[in-house]
Amino acid sequence: MDTLTLLFIAFALGIDAFAVSVSAGAYLLRPDARQTFRLSFHFGLFQALMPILGWLAGSGFADAIAAYDHWIAFTLLAVVGGHMLWNSFGVGEDKEILRDVTRGWSLVSLSVATSIDALAVGLSLSLVSVEIIFPSIVIGIVAGIMSLIGIRLGERVAARFGTHMEFIGGIILILIGVRILVEHLTSSA
Repeated sequence: MDTLTLLFIAFALGIDAFAVSVSAGAYLLRPDARQTFRLSFHFGLFQALMPILGWLAGSGFADAIAAYDHWIAFTLLAVVGGHMLWNSFGVGEDKEILRDVTRGWSLVSLSVATSIDALAVGLSLSLVSVEIIFPSIVIGIVAGIMSLIGIRLGERVAARFGTHMEFIGGIILILIGVRILVEHLTSSA
């Protein structure tokens, strides 16, 4: 596989991570260095690991999950987005405790949801006998960089538009999930 093709694949896989990072940056309002690192690192890590899993698993596992991978991504994004929407209506100190989407199950859910497409890419690469380690590293680095840029862009958007970004960020996550679902269902029909 040539370098340009690999970069296009990495960029295409990183688009969801970028969009979710913009939402997360806006949701967090002022993400600190640790939050930025956690989100970027985990998005990059999951984007790097999923192609390896797809490549190793072979067609049996990928075919089994392909029937409902879009539902998994939609559900994870809808749950986290719904949680953000719910929190946007809350008041008091509890809201501050729940604000950090760069920790715990929120981080894992977002990481899986944004990288599940990479599983299919790994399978595809195994079918054409492409070694997986270098492409996975490139995919992970590109996704990490796109996530870093996205979270910083989201922070700037939040600074401009204020605390309503928590609500808008939740809507964006849900819409990304719906887009994944619609794309899959319309391409299958």
